[in-house]
Amino acid sequence: IRDRIGPWLKWSRIVAAGELDNAAYIVSGSQGHLLSAPGDLVYGRGNFPEGERAYGIYRPGDAYQDPITNELLGYQAQDIGNATLRSSNEQEVTELEITRITEEVRITDRLLPMRERILDATFHPRAPDIEITDGFMIAVPGGVTQIGTSDIVVLNRGEREGLEVGNVLAIYQAGEKVFDTIKQDNVQLPDVRAGLAMVFEVFEKASYAIVLKSDKPLKVGDKVKNP
Repeated sequence: IRDRIGPWLKWSRIVAAGELDNAAYIVSGSQGHLLSAPGDLVYGRGNFPEGERAYGIYRPGDAYQDPITNELLGYQAQDIGNATLRSSNEQEVTELEITRITEEVRITDRLLPMRERILDATFHPRAPDIEITDGFMIAVPGGVTQIGTSDIVVLNRGEREGLEVGNVLAIYQAGEKVFDTIKQDNVQLPDVRAGLAMVFEVFEKASYAIVLKSDKPLKVGDKVKNP
């Protein structure tokens, strides 16, 4: 599990609606073009917080919405790479050196200070202290449709609802509708428990979880509840 979660803690994040819009951005590459190899120089403009040297390069990804209220919960910040400040962040244009890339860097890609996020070796998986209501798996980064053990999922619940790192949730699938031949009507069967997931990173309105166990193929829209 640690090997699977490590890269996510390092590079992936869910950002609030205005967070990327207000972040510094890449305005040009050296000699005007953007190559995307470690060691290349790029130029950034905008807000570089005092004392921050290491930056992640991000691009706005999927928008995450609550399936019941339609509230915008945040955006996936798509990981493009990393860069280090080479010049003072008080100049109008700041020079950065690319240190890592996952794909070609583009003009307007955003720069956010890297956060030091470590999976605490001592953290204990446990049930949430509070009742989680209307919790759902709302996305699978990477676009797979069937979800199984060790897959990473996005939940529509976060710090605001009291979720914490290490919380374990049961995954439920909606019960089928069946026709009652005696009463001649349709009846909904109870939700069926189908797996377990553990939250490993929490943002304000959403969180990342890893599927610990799946008894059947899971999908986006399946529910998460207290175990």
